Amino acid sequence: MTMNEGETMLKKLFAILGLSCIITLLLVACGSGSNASAGPNPVHMNATNFVQSSITIKKGESITLIDDDLFVPHIIANGTWENGTAQPVREAGAPEINDVKIGGTSSAAIGPFTTPGTFKLYCTVHAGMNLTVIVQ
Repeated sequence: MTMNEGETMLKKLFAILGLSCIITLLLVACGSGSNASAGPNPVHMNATNFVQSSITIKKGESITLIDDDLFVPHIIANGTWENGTAQPVREAGAPEINDVKIGGTSSAAIGPFTTPGTFKLYCTVHAGMNLTVIVQ
């Protein structure tokens, strides 16, 4: 191998290593969005549903709604979907949740829930997207 071939190979190696470092940094930065937003009692949302249909928490706690879909926003309110029809209602003791917008892999804290009971939340955009919060 000549000196020029060695220098060329070394330059290619450094270019590949540099590109690998840049890609790794981008993946780490992009991948931390959802986890960095996680707060107490996380509830994840995909494009059209809550990943879990209910959560049980202690009196005085909040929940953190996390949108895992980059392109699909959600608007959360007190109430529920019943037979394809939105039923906005705020149960006695429920915190007021009035059109909380969550989108683009962001999150929002809901609460605190200061009264024991069962409370319903729904996405006003996606029919059938309901969450039950049970407070003990």
